[in-house]
Amino acid sequence: MSAPSHRPRLAVVLFNLGGPDSPGAIKPFLVNLFTDPAILRVPAFLRGALGRFIAGRRLKPATENYALLGGRSPLLELTRQQADALEAALSGEFEARCFVAMRYWHPFSAETVAEVAAWEPDEAVLLPLYPQYSTTTTGSSLDDWQAACAAAGLRVPATALCCWHSDPGFAASTAAILRRAWEAAREALAPDVPLRILFSAHGLPESIVKRGDPYQWQVERSVEAVMARLGLPGAEHRVCYQSRATPQTWIGPSTEEAIGQAARDRVAVLVCPIAFVSEHSETLVELDMEYRDLADKEGVPGYFRVPAQNADPDFIAALAGLVRQARDSGRRLCSWAGGRQCPKAQSDCPHARAAQASLTGSHGGRRETVPARRARGAGIDRPARVQ
Repeated sequence: MSAPSHRPRLAVVLFNLGGPDSPGAIKPFLVNLFTDPAILRVPAFLRGALGRFIAGRRLKPATENYALLGGRSPLLELTRQQADALEAALSGEFEARCFVAMRYWHPFSAETVAEVAAWEPDEAVLLPLYPQYSTTTTGSSLDDWQAACAAAGLRVPATALCCWHSDPGFAASTAAILRRAWEAAREALAPDVPLRILFSAHGLPESIVKRGDPYQWQVERSVEAVMARLGLPGAEHRVCYQSRATPQTWIGPSTEEAIGQAARDRVAVLVCPIAFVSEHSETLVELDMEYRDLADKEGVPGYFRVPAQNADPDFIAALAGLVRQARDSGRRLCSWAGGRQCPKAQSDCPHARAAQASLTGSHGGRRETVPARRARGAGIDRPARVQ
């Protein structure tokens, strides 16, 4: 281990989806995405072939979308900017270093685990850049991280932050960005044209939510928290969901439907990405191009979009606050408020899974489940804190 330091040596790992870094990476990126068991929930013997088939069907539109962005995703570069800004925000209190682990393209968790191990931290905070927990995003990323830690033999005292959907800092910084976009949109519109906020989040198959995934419930709580801090009493808003990728029934209403309704109601729309904190194809192409074209075609009297947080200083300050709270919690797994926040019906809440693991895991002499392993800290120990 590293030589003793007067300041804790803190590794902060930022998790996100990842994206192709060249046209040749688009197909393997899609294969990785659609063969993830958290995404494609079919028997394992079918998943590989079916996932590659779906990836093949999605390759042409995905290639066209990334061509509009220069043949690559900007997500890694923007996430590294967030990591650099967060590292600077924490530097006065810790010997901090921020690392980036992507789920479906480089740097994969195994690569980042090697970097963390080489740096030899005293402790770590795992910070998924998904404000709302889903088994398909945060859950999958933490499972992947744990597997990489186990393979590398990395064991560092750490806390995994499962969600921060209603964190006051996140809500306030998002509301400030939204307020600026609202004022710019109002200035561009005629005084008699109403303006409606559409909070657009990535969709999920309805079946996943019905099985207890808390994502939709948490998205709705995020919207409530942002609206409470927006300072625009009476501002009209709706929640909607984008990026449907399969023929299953997905949660709704869809963003397309919300735009169509705005056209019928003769109101302009201000679209706010509530589940994305960095610009990428689903904001820069889907929201900025495809839905703008749809709004024009439908006759919406005005279409505006709120930028993602990226490295906004107030947002970075909120992330720094979350890191401090997680570190001080003394937990292996914590939410923005400490313990479980989801209602009992949200049985795929990681805190519910942790409780189940305590009954069915090693204490009961039964084989530990994947959710149990996730709840035990993503391949990490939680002994007494190093000060």
